[in-house]
Amino acid sequence: MSRSLGGLLRIAAPFAFVVAISANPGPVRADQTIPTLPQMGFNNWNSTHCRDEYNEAMIRGIADKFISLGLRDAGYRYVNIDDCWANWQRDKDGQLQANPKRFPSGIKALADYIHQRGLKFGLYSSAGTSTCEPLQENRGFPGGLGHEKQDAATFASWHVDYLKYDNCNNQKVDAHQRYTAMAEALRASGRPMFYSVCEWGENKPWLWAGKPPVDANSWRTTDDIRDEYASMLKIFKQNVVLDRYASPGHWNDPDMLEVGNGGMTDIEYRSHFSLWSIMAAPLLIGTDLRTIKPDALQILLNKEVIAVDQDPLGVQGKQARDTDGIHVIVKPLKDGSQAVAVFNETDAARDVSVDASEIGLKKAARYRLRDLWEHTQTEGDGSIKAHLPAHGIVMYRISRL
Repeated sequence: MSRSLGGLLRIAAPFAFVVAISANPGPVRADQTIPTLPQMGFNNWNSTHCRDEYNEAMIRGIADKFISLGLRDAGYRYVNIDDCWANWQRDKDGQLQANPKRFPSGIKALADYIHQRGLKFGLYSSAGTSTCEPLQENRGFPGGLGHEKQDAATFASWHVDYLKYDNCNNQKVDAHQRYTAMAEALRASGRPMFYSVCEWGENKPWLWAGKPPVDANSWRTTDDIRDEYASMLKIFKQNVVLDRYASPGHWNDPDMLEVGNGGMTDIEYRSHFSLWSIMAAPLLIGTDLRTIKPDALQILLNKEVIAVDQDPLGVQGKQARDTDGIHVIVKPLKDGSQAVAVFNETDAARDVSVDASEIGLKKAARYRLRDLWEHTQTEGDGSIKAHLPAHGIVMYRISRL
């Protein structure tokens, strides 16, 4: 979640910088290292927004589903909560407070519950005076602008592992300044936290967010995704051309997954998941895992496709072809093989041929082609011939024999 029309129309409020509180960040365990590969996990926003069902019981249930559905074993780790978790105002000392109706046990208790299940916990805030949703008397929940040190210390004391930092109500303060202030506060908090900059791409964060002094772990490259094929396609095209800015520990973020939310077909969801994986994008599930359908779960649990996203070489796939509605994306992998996705964006089925030389293979050599959706393999000269349905994709792992 990022901005909304209401969020953009809020009445500006003055802000002041405050003195940081002292807080106990809790013990730093061995599993608290920040991953260098794209983050995998869950965020509630796409499925629940700020509806009443979004509460402590729901998030605990999601953490349990990570285990029972096999998602933790597949590599998903972060259970992240989005906007509307906080009380409407800070306490008398300027401290953030959990919404007592949604999270009566408090945020630290929720984080502890998630940690006990071998998972990590993420929280949301905004680099403005208030967050993006919802409105009450022309304001949202308290934002972090002017409270960076205080809030980072609070997050550390709650044992937070991940911060998604949004961009609403920013009072037109320079983005570099706002995101640097929180970055420095997080580093000073005494607890490692994954830093996800949600700046929507307005100020081209791929040019600066992954470098000191911000040094974020990921940054949004687009506006919010919607559960529609046209939205997914537009965002893919905006993100795929930014491959040179990604590197281990620093990732382009084309927003969360919509797989399972019902607005696209299974073919389109398979394309969505494949494209995000070959672009080394964050894989953050955006559907309600308590009610997920088997076909959607099967997509999210495809370990061969996940392995492409999580390949330790840490390279975002590069587009080798973008012609007549056909896209070919190539991603080198650490073992010397490469992943190749061939995607048909058009509304009609297409027969597509990809020559080995187009994807950087030597024509005289022999290769094994592993189909990552059919889980079958063939041998050949490395060229690909595929019949692609409308909006469909094929994805291969190609290794030399």
